[in-house]
Amino acid sequence: MKNLRLKSARAALDLSQDDLAKACGVSRQTISAIEKGDYNPTINLCIAICKTLNKTLDELFWEE
Repeated sequence: MKNLRLKSARAALDLSQDDLAKACGVSRQTISAIEKGDYNPTINLCIAICKTLNKTLDELFWEE
């Protein structure tokens, strides 16, 4: 399942995939794969992404 909430939150802060990746210590391809739904990130990576985007885990990763 695509993670459009992550993509939207990233875009709202005017961050590229590369910017977010560098801030979280991963590759741009990893961020791309998460947004496409092709990669299930570790909880530590989820937390790093949330801190960078100033969002909660529920806001970005909870499936409804």
